[in-house]
Amino acid sequence: MFRLSRYMQALKQGAMVPPKPKSVMQGSGPVVIWNLIRRCNLACKHCYATSADIDFPGELDTEQVFGVMDDLKSFGVSVLILSGGEPLLRPDIFEISRRAKDMGFYVGLSSNGTLISEDNIAAIDAIGYDYVGVSLDGMRATHDCFRRKQGAFDESIRGLRLCHDIGIKVGLRFTLTQDNALELPELLHLMQVEEIDKFYLSHLNYAGRGNRNRDSDLHHQMTRKAMDLLFETCWQDVQDGVRREFVTGNNDADGVYLLQWAQQHMPEHVETLRQQLLRWGGNSSGINIANIDNLGSVHPDTMWWDYSIGNVKQRPFSEIWQDSSDPLMAGLKAKQRPLEGRCAECRQLAICGGNSRTRAWQLTGNPWAEDPGCYLSDAEIGVTDMPQRVAVTPYRRHEEAHKELLSR
Repeated sequence: MFRLSRYMQALKQGAMVPPKPKSVMQGSGPVVIWNLIRRCNLACKHCYATSADIDFPGELDTEQVFGVMDDLKSFGVSVLILSGGEPLLRPDIFEISRRAKDMGFYVGLSSNGTLISEDNIAAIDAIGYDYVGVSLDGMRATHDCFRRKQGAFDESIRGLRLCHDIGIKVGLRFTLTQDNALELPELLHLMQVEEIDKFYLSHLNYAGRGNRNRDSDLHHQMTRKAMDLLFETCWQDVQDGVRREFVTGNNDADGVYLLQWAQQHMPEHVETLRQQLLRWGGNSSGINIANIDNLGSVHPDTMWWDYSIGNVKQRPFSEIWQDSSDPLMAGLKAKQRPLEGRCAECRQLAICGGNSRTRAWQLTGNPWAEDPGCYLSDAEIGVTDMPQRVAVTPYRRHEEAHKELLSR
């Protein structure tokens, strides 16, 4: 996750704002995103968990969840993001959440928002969640179509408002695609109107048409425009003293792109910003980010659901996470990841950390291949004399599903 607001604030002050340490070897465990349940009341085309409104056998029961929580706490994990499916469909969600809060975890709830209502808002308030995040895929028509439910947008907004009205920190999560990018300005305006605390822009795990025409690739152009707008919006907030939070995820090239933005707008602070970004270090899959799915399987992050490094039913999470016998985990935790292609030659590698290994793996079957989602040109990252890449069939399952749905 790239905490844009943190760095924008530092730019204004001309000061260093130390990010959290990247290493887990200093008594600090990873942020754990925990998909407690796979069941969901929606059937979204883009769901990475392939959820449905049915019960899935083999999920951890309450006592098993509690046992894992004990291990996570002793391992130094301090942040739990409770997700799904739709976590509010789990009958013991409040029991789990209350225990997590009593143990001292920072507890976030990741919901589609449609089940947050007048009937359960008091129970949600009683937990004291540190953060409630709700996903939107665009404005009303696009969101409802994408979520395959008429009225889903209004229900999600109702949920956000109910949480906001009782003082819970709330946020919007938005996955950028070529079909909803034009609605980003409206969503940012919605954030202002609804007084939403946080905006999380998630880059699609896009594995586009190789890198032969990187400068003219429509997806890369779209991404740059979206980031330009996010930078402009966040910087205006910083200038006006508005305390809203902007973060991005799934594309660590954002840090390098911010450095270029600073070079254009305030070159006197570029070197200070560079040092901060180097301390951040970019992609932290397998290091500072972990995922446990509904069956107890552990993954390097939420986008690696088809790659398990162990299961908490058989081994404690603390043992699984520290075991580097798995070749993927060994590579992710290595001081210098065994990257290939333009990522290996990139002069900004120390900032982005090699970006998303999931995209490379989905496209090529090689987790160390260059990341096709990097929207920076060869010139911008100092890569020259690279062999010409051959165009390949893109992996764009989420976007293709979205287009199919919108065409109906």
